[in-house]
Amino acid sequence: MTTLAQLRRYALALPEVEEGTHFGMAAFSVRGKGFVSVTKDSQVQVHLPPDETEAAVGAHPTGERLVRAGRTIGFRVPLADVDGKDLNALVRAAWFSRAPKRLAAALGDAEAAADEPGGDLPAGIGRPATRALLGAGLTTLDDVARHTRAELLALHGVGPKAVRVLSEALEQRGGSLRE
Repeated sequence: MTTLAQLRRYALALPEVEEGTHFGMAAFSVRGKGFVSVTKDSQVQVHLPPDETEAAVGAHPTGERLVRAGRTIGFRVPLADVDGKDLNALVRAAWFSRAPKRLAAALGDAEAAADEPGGDLPAGIGRPATRALLGAGLTTLDDVARHTRAELLALHGVGPKAVRVLSEALEQRGGSLRE
């Protein structure tokens, strides 16, 4: 079972996401375009392109198409009926479908760079942490040093081990995380 806190953490880890409310629902947007919301009765609503909506409907039997003005605009599913991995994939797909093309391309490029990082991020932090840091625009240890431990841990994919490895790498260079 996935919680609103988990959804919030993943959504806010994506670039330029803001949290607000929409008709009393917790809602997340990128540059003013809503891409995911949670109703008061804990239904997750994600704005998806038609092909991804159909895939989501097929994968989640308790879900349904989200229709507005006779047009399918996404997918709705009870939060309790979707696991964290699937929900993250839905949120990510919704973000990519609503984010401006340049912003989406920048995140895609950062994630591709995670496979072959050109910066000085230590490989020991793992691929999820590397992708999260690159997605947040943190490509070097100097970029990482401008953030606190809590800020880094708030990024989806960055865990205590990654922060420890980053701290050790900074200490070897005579630096540290921001207090």
